[in-house]
Amino acid sequence: MTQAERDRLVALKKAKKKLITQKQAAGELGIRERHARRMLRELKRRGDKAVVHGPRGLPSNRKINADAEQEAVASLAAGVSRVRTHTGIGILGKETQNRCEPGDGAQWMIGAKLWRPKKQRVEKIHEWRPRRSRCGELAQWDTSDHDWL
Repeated sequence: MTQAERDRLVALKKAKKKLITQKQAAGELGIRERHARRMLRELKRRGDKAVVHGPRGLPSNRKINADAEQEAVASLAAGVSRVRTHTGIGILGKETQNRCEPGDGAQWMIGAKLWRPKKQRVEKIHEWRPRRSRCGELAQWDTSDHDWL
């Protein structure tokens, strides 16, 4: 649980024990009063997990299953350039099916030791060159008494 979630939980528990009003708890959390009431109902129902986002810790819904990944890596190891057309796996994206494109396929190939990525170059920062002095430059004159030049 993050610190922000702990702070949210403290404010909700204070509102639950009637130490502060729901409106004050909503103001403390930076949410609307109606949302604070909804969170208090969730707190009653789910306990302390109510402040944590629901799918945290679960795998992504977009994740390709391990069987399809193994089949794709095996066909890539065999030298097939287009995995989707060769294996009939219709769920692979364009980046995954292309052999040298970045994306899931590249990560799969790196994991299977079929491909080694190039080292990333550090981008050079453009440094300004110093100004050259020129003959006949105008001197900056000011009204001070000191000899600056």
